[in-house]
Amino acid sequence: MTQAPTTELCAHSLTGMNYRDKDLVNDLIGERTFTDVMFTQIIGRRPRPVDLRIVDAVLITLMEHGLTPSAIATRLIYMSAPENLQGAVSAGILAVGSQFVGTMENCSELLVQLLNSDDQEQAALALARQYKTTKQHLPGFGHHLHKPDDPRSIKLIELAQKESELSQKHVNALLTLSKAVDEVYGKHITINATGAVAALLGEIGIPTELMRGFAVISRAAGLVSHIAEEQRIPSGRFIWETIDHAVPYVKKNTD
Repeated sequence: MTQAPTTELCAHSLTGMNYRDKDLVNDLIGERTFTDVMFTQIIGRRPRPVDLRIVDAVLITLMEHGLTPSAIATRLIYMSAPENLQGAVSAGILAVGSQFVGTMENCSELLVQLLNSDDQEQAALALARQYKTTKQHLPGFGHHLHKPDDPRSIKLIELAQKESELSQKHVNALLTLSKAVDEVYGKHITINATGAVAALLGEIGIPTELMRGFAVISRAAGLVSHIAEEQRIPSGRFIWETIDHAVPYVKKNTD
């Protein structure tokens, strides 16, 4: 007989509830911050002060990006179904992927490759040449607005470098890759925010396959703020009508 699965996350009774091994009412509510409890729930250990500083910096960085596809999706869905706030937020979260917001996962995979290599500099050059040859987008690099550098990345890397408890392995791997990218491409290409986030989350032990989850958490807060603004200053219909006029109908002969 197959053994039944178990959970370590939560248990409840008629008189209380536990988050992992802590009593929700007596140990957590009013005693610990959301970031603290969130980290513990996801990772399974109590965060160090440095972990909280890094996670807070990451969550703040990823929360807002303006009228990007995720925010536009949220506003349009909210316009269509204002009674369903969670539906509008979930529509925007679906856009957290390999092209927007969630790209730290892809960059982290490259950093792990470098960390597992015998010669990081040569491995970084090989990766840069591979992406240039195939003309693929290099995760964690480039930005259509922030040039020559992304100020968010500079700030995040500086924050990490000031933390003596961090090994700096992931940060240094990112900087090694950046140097190789500039050499291979023959010009400076900025490290974007998600590239820096990949390095910072790696420094505090967040597995690559969970990194995008932190983007989802942060982005959800940002999308709720877009709904709050949509309630005060509606733009959904304007976006819809603008696209309707900007994309013309072309009659095509099907005979």
